[in-house]
Amino acid sequence: MSPMSDFKPKPPRPPSSPLPALDALLAEPAGDPIRRAMWLDGLDRRLRPLLPDPLAAHARLANFENGRLVFLVDAPVWRAKLRLATPELLGAARSLGLAATEVVIKTAPPMPRPMQATAPAIPLSAAAQLAFKTALAPSESSDPSDSGDTA
Repeated sequence: MSPMSDFKPKPPRPPSSPLPALDALLAEPAGDPIRRAMWLDGLDRRLRPLLPDPLAAHARLANFENGRLVFLVDAPVWRAKLRLATPELLGAARSLGLAATEVVIKTAPPMPRPMQATAPAIPLSAAAQLAFKTALAPSESSDPSDSGDTA
C-alpha cells in the first residue's frame, strides 16, 4: 500500500473556467512535492496527539519513507523521551495503514517563528520623504519613448 494512496485526484474542471490557486498549484507534476508535504502534515497531526503532552510540543514528523518514520526534536532530552514512545508510534502508524517498521529521530533546532512587530514604525522625516520621492520619480532621460532625437 502506497503511503499516499489516500489521495484521489480531483476531476478536471471545464477548460473555460480558471483554476482556483491551490488547484493550479497542485496540478501535476509540479504539485507532487506540495501534495506530499500536505500529506505528511496530516499524518503528523494524527500521530503527534498520541505523544505525551510535553513531548508533543517538541517533536514533529519530518518524513515517512521505506517504512521509516522520521521525527525531528529540538533537544537531545526530547530525543530520549521520543525513543521511549517508539512502540506506540509504530503501532499507531500501522493502524493508519502505513507499513512502518522503524522510527528515526533527529535533533534539529526549532523552526524560527514569524517575526512580530514589537515597536511602531518611526515616521520618516520630511527630508527622507523628499529623498524617496526624488529617487522613485521617473527621470526624463529614462523615458523609453524619448530616443534623444529632437529633429
